[in-house]
Amino acid sequence: MINQAVILAGGLGTRMRPYTDSHPKPMYPFCGKPFIAYLIEQLKGFGICNVLILLGYMPEEIIAYLKDGSAYGMHISYDITPTEYNTGDRLLHAGKLIEDRFLLLYCDNYCPIDFIKLMHDYEDNQAWVQLSVYENQDGYTKSNLLTDGGRVAVYDKTRLYPKLQGVDIGYAIVDKKSFQYVTGQNMNFEAAVYPELVRQGKLFATVTKHRYYSIGSWERIRLTEQFFENGPVVFLDRDGTINKRAPRACYIETPEQFVWIEGAKEAVKILKNSGYRVVLVSNQPGIARGNLTESMLGQIHRKMQDDLMRDAGCQIDAVYYCPHNWDEGCECRKPKPGMLYRAQKDFSLNLTKCILIGDDDRDIEAGNAAGCRTYQVTDNRSLLQIVKELVEEK
Repeated sequence: MINQAVILAGGLGTRMRPYTDSHPKPMYPFCGKPFIAYLIEQLKGFGICNVLILLGYMPEEIIAYLKDGSAYGMHISYDITPTEYNTGDRLLHAGKLIEDRFLLLYCDNYCPIDFIKLMHDYEDNQAWVQLSVYENQDGYTKSNLLTDGGRVAVYDKTRLYPKLQGVDIGYAIVDKKSFQYVTGQNMNFEAAVYPELVRQGKLFATVTKHRYYSIGSWERIRLTEQFFENGPVVFLDRDGTINKRAPRACYIETPEQFVWIEGAKEAVKILKNSGYRVVLVSNQPGIARGNLTESMLGQIHRKMQDDLMRDAGCQIDAVYYCPHNWDEGCECRKPKPGMLYRAQKDFSLNLTKCILIGDDDRDIEAGNAAGCRTYQVTDNRSLLQIVKELVEEK
């Protein structure tokens, strides 16, 4: 349904000086290639092969790098306007080149959004604009909107409205009918159009918990570097995946009760030797039910790490656990993906490139909800077998 992406890339990038004194902001390099190349590759992954880039400041360097897009198996075209043009002016100037419905991106934000969900939401809502919105519960940035269900209730470009929660990160599906609200020169598209669509009930949000990464300022660059530099990551469930489960309605309550499943230590060793970061994610409702203290859980995990170091010469990189009971409504108890999102923020992970392995349907649901690739341990397929397959595919 969406065949074209339009990237706003004409600004001066003043917050990225001195780099932007001699380069356009989207050319800032990570791991040997510019930021904008990651956006182009992401769009190809979405199935969008027609890209229009709206340029202003130092357009030649971007055009020289991307050319016509044939190196990516895509078609890339450009529309160049003066640097003083605002986003509304740039979109109107390129109007004849823009399709009736398109995906609008900012050149300085990257987020591994669920594009299929975004399209479905756009269609289901009969939206004029369907925004991608970072929920911003962690105060990562200053919010500029407020949602009510899937509808945007407030959009405030100035970010002054009280109790805003959520930030527009680009990746918006836009109906070209919305251009009619850009009625003057030097108008910011979002500031002119989005509040009007709020009043009409035509602005909607697809909310993501996955942190986005930016080249908007030097303060964000290090996190963005970590994001693109990260190697492969495997999330492991604990009970039933690496150690034997306790009897039904019971818990592993002491280090002595933690008994490794045959081959599990070898599996962790293979992952570590193959360059994977290994992260444990485990529901531990025994804490809420009084069967287990967090101090004792720490002792259990110290035994786990000591066993690994002694017998496999490695350790698990990080441990996350949910201490809540099943009926507490927390966001971290699997099948909810809260622990995965905590790890995502702690390590600047791209969850769509991570793997989750667990034995329970709740593990798989949590992994799928976060966009991970998932594998389920069964009586006929052990953790070790799955890991060997992963390493062979790598």
